Amino acid sequence: MMSELTGIMKETSENGMVSSPDDIGSIEEMPEDTILSRQTSVTLVPFIGQRFISQDAAYEFYCSFAKQCGFSIRRHRTRGKDGVGRGITRRDFTCHRGGHPQLKPSDEGKLQRNRKSSRCGCQAYMRIVKRADFDVPEWRITGFSNVHNHELLKSNEVQLLPAYCSLSSDDKSRICMYAKAGMSVRHMLRLMELEKGVKLGCLPFTEIDVRNLLQSFRNVDRDNDVMDVLKMCKSKKDKDPNFKYNFQIDANNRLEHIAWSYASSIQSYEAFGDAVIFDTTHRMDAYDMILGIWLGVDNHGMNCFFGCVLLRDENVQSFSWALKTFLDFVNGKTPETISTDQNMWLKEAVAIEMPRTKHAFCIWHIMAKFTDWFSVLLGSQYDEWKAELRQLYNLHSVDDFEVGWREMVDKYGLEGNKHIISLYALRTFWALPYLRCYFFAGMTNAIQSELINAFIQRFLNAQFHSDNLVEQVAAIVEFKDEAGGKHKNQRKVLKISLKTGSPMESHAAAVLTPYAFSKLQEELVLAPQYASLMDMVDGTYFIVRHHADMDGGCKVLWIPHDDFISCSCHFFEFTGILCRHILRVLSTNNCFHIPDRYLPTRWREINSSSKPFQISTSGEHTGKVQLLQSMISTLITESTGTEERLDVACDQMAMVLSRIKEFPGPAHGSNDVAYNSPSDSLILPEVEDSDGIVQSFTAGNSHESITQGKDEREKSKR
Repeated sequence: MMSELTGIMKETSENGMVSSPDDIGSIEEMPEDTILSRQTSVTLVPFIGQRFISQDAAYEFYCSFAKQCGFSIRRHRTRGKDGVGRGITRRDFTCHRGGHPQLKPSDEGKLQRNRKSSRCGCQAYMRIVKRADFDVPEWRITGFSNVHNHELLKSNEVQLLPAYCSLSSDDKSRICMYAKAGMSVRHMLRLMELEKGVKLGCLPFTEIDVRNLLQSFRNVDRDNDVMDVLKMCKSKKDKDPNFKYNFQIDANNRLEHIAWSYASSIQSYEAFGDAVIFDTTHRMDAYDMILGIWLGVDNHGMNCFFGCVLLRDENVQSFSWALKTFLDFVNGKTPETISTDQNMWLKEAVAIEMPRTKHAFCIWHIMAKFTDWFSVLLGSQYDEWKAELRQLYNLHSVDDFEVGWREMVDKYGLEGNKHIISLYALRTFWALPYLRCYFFAGMTNAIQSELINAFIQRFLNAQFHSDNLVEQVAAIVEFKDEAGGKHKNQRKVLKISLKTGSPMESHAAAVLTPYAFSKLQEELVLAPQYASLMDMVDGTYFIVRHHADMDGGCKVLWIPHDDFISCSCHFFEFTGILCRHILRVLSTNNCFHIPDRYLPTRWREINSSSKPFQISTSGEHTGKVQLLQSMISTLITESTGTEERLDVACDQMAMVLSRIKEFPGPAHGSNDVAYNSPSDSLILPEVEDSDGIVQSFTAGNSHESITQGKDEREKSKR
């Protein structure tokens, strides 16, 4: 450990950097002798603990500061690497004169050209480290020094530094070409660095210069590009009648909006369109238009694409057109809930076009703004405040939220803060106590938000071209569907571990998808930690509280003869999965099956909503069918142990089926043996209980399926 620390300190020294305790996990304090060369002219000064939403934002801030002081900066060391582990977790920005020139070895007899270097070992720098608060990553300054060992330039001289030079005509043309290809600014810079053969961050222009140039390109040669998208939609419609699109032309005969969706997307919406996310936070530079994407989550917890739209303007009329067009695509079927960015124009449009749909704001978009809104205002109290707000956000009771909010505002003196006032006014759109009565399919949690953002980034990172944009989007969706299908098939063949031994657990395992079952299983595992007490005044209520709590708890209403049960935590209404409180009441009162209405169709395997086995036969036939079911279950259990057993089972079953088909089938309308298959396969994938003994359940008769291992255990108990 000491040798590793010595190496880090040596590396820092060799690079002309002030060694920092931050390398071993602590925060570096700003040296007492730090001075500002021009304090009177600098309005924004970096300070320890300052926060940024991204490393690019930190770079732009430090670049602006450096320009005012009279020097330029460059990116230096990083810790971590993109695509590995947590990615880049630290970034150092240094003065452009930091470090020392490296002399190239020269061959004897060969004239060596020695270029004069401006590097003189300047130790001015700013260090940022990545942190994750409220499940939203941010960057903090942990090291800063503005001590230079060289003269700083005057305002008229600093403009001559390469970092502040204007773009050449060739660079402008190339940037324009990249923009039309849909390339991000960051990718433009990386590619041009490779083309010019310069080091990272050493181009004669900055990211700000490129963005300013792109702004000047707005509305230039864009109309023809977007018209190509319209032509592509028309061509796609000719090939696929189920493809849907719509567009709007303005008074100047310019394409104002265009939206489209695919047949597979419409089909996905039919099954999983109860909870929708409409993301409009990104812009496609290639068309200078807002990109809106409709997304959802399927029964396996995977994102599904419903449609997309390009909008010229960001106003109520544009968003209303987008929502109305999408509803036309899906035959007017409105979602139960829709989640969007905190956009007031979009809020008004949803109220107009989807008045019966519950509208919510995506919490991760709101939290991403907290750094800019509150970090400087609250200073050292920022982390504590954010932790308290997180607790308020996750509360169950509206009354508790109201009381806690007032206490929080008073504690941190935020009475007159405009952002706090706005957040409170819109609390019914983002705070969970106001949203738990509505179904969001789990899309409010941090993990699902990351999956959604990754899916959207796939669109933004693609090198779209106007002449085949629609096909490229279709390819991305198709690739996503294929990858999702493979993932689902892999999960189906995996063993499902039964952890509680509860009949309700095996019942759920036979009906729900592995994703939904895992969520229910989490609640089942925690249920025994809660006490269930019947309300002495009204016998239909149960108070369910954690065993360590002396008061409080959730109120569970249970009406057995109506198969109705409800909990004050509203977990089922919010996620479609029964909560631990309800499961505790059911198990305490000797319920072995979960009522059918509490195993929602949207969390079941496709076609699993069909009725289970319905045997309308004589007693003799019924016994034989049940025996056959038990034999099939045991066959699956025994044959999946080894490859050889599986081969033998498959061969023998093929022979048995061949012999059965030789006999005549039952006459039409015969009442000998009748049942409805709940799915394409009557057998659930392997299920493993907590003792490690493999079980298999028939999808419709899970509790009557008996394995050999289970029989032996029952005999030993008797």
